[in-house]
Amino acid sequence: MKKSKPEPIPVMDYRQYRRVRRLVHECCNYIDGNCIALDDGEECVCVQSISYSLLCRWFRAAVLPQDKELETALFHRMNAKRCAVCRALFTPGSNRAKYCPECAARMKRINAARLPRNGSAAWSVSSAGRPRACKTAICTTTPLPTTTAKIL
Repeated sequence: MKKSKPEPIPVMDYRQYRRVRRLVHECCNYIDGNCIALDDGEECVCVQSISYSLLCRWFRAAVLPQDKELETALFHRMNAKRCAVCRALFTPGSNRAKYCPECAARMKRINAARLPRNGSAAWSVSSAGRPRACKTAICTTTPLPTTTAKIL
């Protein structure tokens, strides 16, 4: 059997470290600065709260996914993209992804509202700005409205 290479331990910069420190307090094993998962009778300081590396496997699996942008920055550095709307880092599902999942739903609604509906408007405007023929049967007998402006 071949040994598989272990994943490299991600090293954080100061901003990422501060965000991880805030997340450590949400870990279920963190109590008063100590880790109860490492407790074997005497108190043990939470290693994730004092390190610039992601050492705790429980933190990686259970707590870090709560902050998707930070998780992407630490684990998916090579294939991360920035959202075109909010500029947040996200891991794209395909090479065409342009928006993070939160903005993608919003942009889908906005773009769907922009699309013209078939038969929703009686009059349509051509690309030149002139009105086209009416689409309804009632308007086929009436001429297009015209305005004459008197130039002084």
